[in-house]
Amino acid sequence: MSTRPTGRRTRAALALTALLGGAALTGLPATTAAAADGAVSVQYRTSAGGATADQSEPWFKVRNSGSVPVQLSQVKIRYYFKADSPDATYRFACSWAVKGCSVITGTFGTLARPTATADRYLEIGFTPSAGSLAPGADTGDMQLRFHRSTWQTLRQSDDYSFGGSQTAYADWNKVTAQLAGATVWGTAPEGNDPTDPTDPTDPPGGGQTLFDDFDYTSHTDPAIAAHGWSVRSDSGGPGVPGATWDPSKVTFSASGGNSVMDLETSTAGTGASTTHTEVLTRSMKFKNGTYAARVRFSDAPAYGPDGDRVVQTFFTINDLKAPMADDYAEYDFEYLPNGGWGEPSNILYTTSWETYNPDPWQAVNQHSESRRSFAGWHDLVVTIDDNAITYYVDGQHFGTHDAAYLPERPMSINFNQWLIDLDGQTSATPRAYHQQVDYVLHVKDQVLTPAEVGARIAAYRDAGTSFVDEVPVP
Repeated sequence: MSTRPTGRRTRAALALTALLGGAALTGLPATTAAAADGAVSVQYRTSAGGATADQSEPWFKVRNSGSVPVQLSQVKIRYYFKADSPDATYRFACSWAVKGCSVITGTFGTLARPTATADRYLEIGFTPSAGSLAPGADTGDMQLRFHRSTWQTLRQSDDYSFGGSQTAYADWNKVTAQLAGATVWGTAPEGNDPTDPTDPTDPPGGGQTLFDDFDYTSHTDPAIAAHGWSVRSDSGGPGVPGATWDPSKVTFSASGGNSVMDLETSTAGTGASTTHTEVLTRSMKFKNGTYAARVRFSDAPAYGPDGDRVVQTFFTINDLKAPMADDYAEYDFEYLPNGGWGEPSNILYTTSWETYNPDPWQAVNQHSESRRSFAGWHDLVVTIDDNAITYYVDGQHFGTHDAAYLPERPMSINFNQWLIDLDGQTSATPRAYHQQVDYVLHVKDQVLTPAEVGARIAAYRDAGTSFVDEVPVP
């Protein structure tokens, strides 16, 4: 065991407590009767009825038309369409849903027997947190959409499941629904029963998963909150006293064919001029398993003089209930391009926390470090099982920490960028630092190798999946 040699450090957990508040977490729904005894029907409408559109907008309601409760996690809906070109790829999104977008998944597949009006499908599913439908009940509105990954105009008038005049909800048999693997609603394009073997473009199964490609328009995109994220705006630590956490400095753009999230931190040498950025999951529901993200660290500011003691991060954390509370947990990747905490220059830390006391400062943690530049893109992986916490950087083992530091409670997933202090650079000239995030992945209760993480990410992207959250709230 070792304790990182730092001075007094204001912990992120203090801010996390204020941000998440004391709200109780909702439990999972009770088990229902076997799904095979039930039936469902699907209603459809569209809010984009033109022959061509920037994005297709199939909206659905799923109704339990049987006599027993139906577990929504056993329901799959397929919407069939014709790709705009053989190499076209698509992205799924949920704009709004009565049950919440975070419980709805969307993946794309390729039909084994293409027809004149369909060679692809969008499959809609539900996480266990979606709960169940009583007989006669429906899901309410699910306002869904998909678009070409290049945002080129798509043609939908030749799509099998499209109904341009369908502007009010009505039963729609040109989509299919499966319940517990059996087709119970609709007619697929000829020769393409959805109970056929899994298509090769489907993403791999196994393990309840969170995956986000960060395909958003801005920090005000309603899909961010619908997908369970919070863009921080409240005051407090860590970082420079008097600094603000500015949501508008979290932006989204394209890079290398993928969507990326950008966190900007800026200062002009005073607390009042300093802005930090943070994005985190609102729910603390992540514990054992695999965590991965592709993160771009930077050594120099985008403009202005260099030298600030900036911290660029990917980490999981829960709230500190009391000083030295033994159920606290935190697992960090922290890159300091200009040093700090007693370090003179670049250093990457991975740290596993048991607990700490903020004042007077006392820490119980174990860490690994590498003193070199990590500017550029890096694949970061940390796995947690019942025996150890293991960190990887770019597929290489970085450090393994002892079982004494394993989590007792679930955590949130976080990215932030902030300044330790203003001592590293005292200039009043404005400057800004950038950290980018390509994706995040968590697979509950499964330890994956970095190669297996890479395969999962590739499969989701090949299938055109930009978001899925199957991880239940404990």
